[in-house]
Amino acid sequence: MSEEHNIYGSPPGTGITLPPYYLPTPSVKNKNNYFPQSEPLGPDEMRIIFMGSQPWPPRLTQAGTCIMVELGNGKRFFFDFGPGCLRNIITNQVPVPEINDIFLTHLHLDHYADIPYLWQFAPFNGRWKPLCIIGPSSSRPELGTKAMCEHMTKMGLWTSMQAQGMPLADAYEIDVTEFDFRDDGGVCYDKDGVKVTHWRRSHAADGASAYRLDWNGLAFVWTGDGKPDNLTAQYAKGVDVFVTEMAVDNVTLWGLKQGVSPFIGAFTLDNFHTTHYAAGYLANLIQPRLAMACHISFDRELVGEMMAGVRMHYAGMFAFGIDHTVVNVTRDRVWIREAALPETTNTARASAEWLLQNQFDGKMPQPVMASNPFLPIQEQFVRDQEIDPSLFTPKDQMRQWAHPLPPKFPMDPASLQGMQPPPHKE
Repeated sequence: MSEEHNIYGSPPGTGITLPPYYLPTPSVKNKNNYFPQSEPLGPDEMRIIFMGSQPWPPRLTQAGTCIMVELGNGKRFFFDFGPGCLRNIITNQVPVPEINDIFLTHLHLDHYADIPYLWQFAPFNGRWKPLCIIGPSSSRPELGTKAMCEHMTKMGLWTSMQAQGMPLADAYEIDVTEFDFRDDGGVCYDKDGVKVTHWRRSHAADGASAYRLDWNGLAFVWTGDGKPDNLTAQYAKGVDVFVTEMAVDNVTLWGLKQGVSPFIGAFTLDNFHTTHYAAGYLANLIQPRLAMACHISFDRELVGEMMAGVRMHYAGMFAFGIDHTVVNVTRDRVWIREAALPETTNTARASAEWLLQNQFDGKMPQPVMASNPFLPIQEQFVRDQEIDPSLFTPKDQMRQWAHPLPPKFPMDPASLQGMQPPPHKE
């Protein structure tokens, strides 16, 4: 007779680790797949979507680590912003102006490398407010979040200077909140009933941090990178969804599959990361309603090995947070699915109501005089080499071109955002 049993005491046919609260939440319309824009969240519900889950190497199926958390009060947050995640966010039909409030656990490139891409194109797609980035300081100023953002804006000068004198210029500013990395348990965000706290992690350099988001009786934790530690066990205790990084402790396979020498693999894992055994050990200390692993090379043939390591210490509900994994959470239910996404997609447009409240502070913007951003940038000789558009454009397709522009010209921010002015009142 097997001694295995369901730790939750559920009836036969429910599995040995699935709890009775593993049920679809009220907003779920399709129990098997999540279809973007088809399920408005309930007022007491949280939705977590993994937009990236891989440190290295980049894969068709795994972008760099990024976790989006949506709340029933309309708020949306991003934890890390690794390379390739922006593609997945847009595919999930998140309007580009609403991709904001990014929390960085640390400044390894696999955790933030898509920010410059967003920074360049978000103003083009309608975000005209500064990009909000929240992240840790460090024991050396040049290793802090502010320094990274300052260097990024210098790196992107080719883009931002073309917005000078235009209404979207503010979008190339970065609103940086750099918290004291030593302030374990400190609050780095507290608005609209949402509180985000942070604490230090043992990983590579001073500043590596973990986050806990609390809202409406629900809580989510993303550890970022680091070794299993007592601070995480303390601050994540009793959380609803606990997400940890995880690396399989089988460095020989790294050499065989990825060309990484066993020594380099062991050095990286032993000094900077959480093994599958450690992920289970940490989850057992914390006892979340759902434990998850992200920031992992998801080799399908190793799923059993990964689970075996986790189950050495943890018997509760566990799942992998791989790209397009969707988790819905209420106080009495948890449900996990995959997003059903098209191979081709385009950007979703923010609603006029959202734009009015979040871009223009509730007031319809008035027309302004904008400056020609090209005048100080390029020598006139090069411009003079342009071929006359009438030579290659059909006559019935000729229109008033936006180039060349005069030094000053009128611009209506509302119409550029697709907003209609309110009806005129007599």
